[in-house]
Amino acid sequence: MRTLERFDNLVQMFFTRAREKGDAPFLWHKAEGAWQPTSWAQAARQVASLANAFQELGLKPGDRVMLVAENRPEFCITDLAIMAAGCVSVPTYTTNTERDHLHIIENSGACAVVVANAKLAKTLLPAAIRSSSARMIIGIEDLRIGQQGSLAFHDWHQLIAQHAADPERIAAQAAFARSDLACIIYTSGTGGSPRGVMQHHGAILHNVNGCCTVISEDFGWEDEVFLSFLPLSHAYEHSGGQFFPIGLGAQIYYSEGLEKLASNIEEVRPTIMVVVPRLFEVLRTRITKQVEKQGKFANYLLAKALELGGKRAAGTGSVFDKPAQLLINATLKPKISKRFGGRIKAMVSGGAPLNPEVGIFFDSLGLTLLQGYGQTEAAPVISCNRPQAGLKHDTVGPPLANTEVRIAEDGEILVRGELIMHGYWRNEEETARVLKDGWLHTGDIGNIDAQGRIQITDRKKDIIVNDKGDNVAPQKVEGMLTLQSEIVQAMIAGDKKPYMTAVIVPDPEWTQEWCARNGTRCSFRDLSRDPEYKAAVGKAVERVNRDLSVTERVRKFIIADAPFTIENEQLTPSLKIRRHILKQVYGERLDALY
Repeated sequence: MRTLERFDNLVQMFFTRAREKGDAPFLWHKAEGAWQPTSWAQAARQVASLANAFQELGLKPGDRVMLVAENRPEFCITDLAIMAAGCVSVPTYTTNTERDHLHIIENSGACAVVVANAKLAKTLLPAAIRSSSARMIIGIEDLRIGQQGSLAFHDWHQLIAQHAADPERIAAQAAFARSDLACIIYTSGTGGSPRGVMQHHGAILHNVNGCCTVISEDFGWEDEVFLSFLPLSHAYEHSGGQFFPIGLGAQIYYSEGLEKLASNIEEVRPTIMVVVPRLFEVLRTRITKQVEKQGKFANYLLAKALELGGKRAAGTGSVFDKPAQLLINATLKPKISKRFGGRIKAMVSGGAPLNPEVGIFFDSLGLTLLQGYGQTEAAPVISCNRPQAGLKHDTVGPPLANTEVRIAEDGEILVRGELIMHGYWRNEEETARVLKDGWLHTGDIGNIDAQGRIQITDRKKDIIVNDKGDNVAPQKVEGMLTLQSEIVQAMIAGDKKPYMTAVIVPDPEWTQEWCARNGTRCSFRDLSRDPEYKAAVGKAVERVNRDLSVTERVRKFIIADAPFTIENEQLTPSLKIRRHILKQVYGERLDALY
């Protein structure tokens, strides 16, 4: 069994692996129809040179540098170079609006921004220009800037070429402690504005060590291959799809996108994949439909495989199942395995809750699916299902190594250990709310079973987590909706769903005016079925959507039967909406929108 060495910081871990691996391939991207590698040695030289360039440009230790890029080798190299220069990386979603970018630049005080291309610069540059802290923009590709103005613009490739540095010298400079700040990851807050989670080097290294232990003890640590496709600005992929592979000395392939993911999997043949539940749901549907077209025998094999898998999950299997299982192992499983490249050890699901039926489906077909649990405030992995602990798909497994978990009197899951953030950046009030006596109050309700596995039963907090693991703060969207003259109240929904939906209460005065103009009787129930009235309300929703990120946008909505009031128990005495009551009233109708 191999164990991860103890590193002082993430930069030291990278340069150590680069020294060991040398000219072996590290980062892969697709160009002109072929996969192109960047070796560990090449990456180390680029990281060192870019870090040297940052220092020559005047960036000081502790300065924040924002990074806006898709999943690509340059993201990893830039992220590491920022840290190697002693600065703090601020990875940011490519889907952010100008307002989101401005908030993050201003809140973090970022003095430099690295952006991938001209397309992403369209929403970023206006924010950087309006900000009070940004001084320079570094373009990985040509940003096609006609006039520079107050910002200094630099070319990423030229900076590396003009500031060549010895990796050993830069590595020796990286004498950061595990407690030093590595990055600020912004996540949605209950008040609407994204909060900056301060992740120190030791927090991410704690995650890497815990995940390496799972691989080493349960599967065997060999030459691992990852396929990266979840956003690297998300803590899940940032730790699990970048630093975890670095710790393992693995290769990372960057997917061409969700539409080409299936073909990328077959080409790359990954050994480990970090994914979200939505992907499994899509793949389950696709596999089922393909099997249905293959005739009665194939359908019999799938049905039998699922029957036996269900028995194993329930602990009711018997020796009489063995002949059928041997047949499935010889016929169905090899075909499914080939679709996933043929060498998958484990697919780790996180970022959002996984339906246990989906886990059993893939387990039945011979693919090991591990559900994990965590949040950005814990760097982000807290626990993960492990075969040696007994796979139980309605749990999220035992805590990672050196992670304390206990259940509070009200059922809330509390976590303590080096993985816990030092707090929210410039937000002492929120920090004090979730960090108490060293314990992270997760906002999730659950229990721990006899085998030490965590089971989540409910969520205390209001944050919506969609089926891709993205966080949406409902209060922010609801607040923007109710600022429109047509809308007086709103509740959005979309937990574990592909997009946001809403229950909307139109403004009574606006409604009366609309009815008068259109000669329509003003009745909430009648109007909710009037397509013209709904279209008029929809225009207000469209206006709001223009200022929201893709994940926050309300795609569909229903008109409420009546206003939310204290009397109908849909409002609290302090006029806050009662989500659980509204979900009881409108839940079925909202579900019907998907």
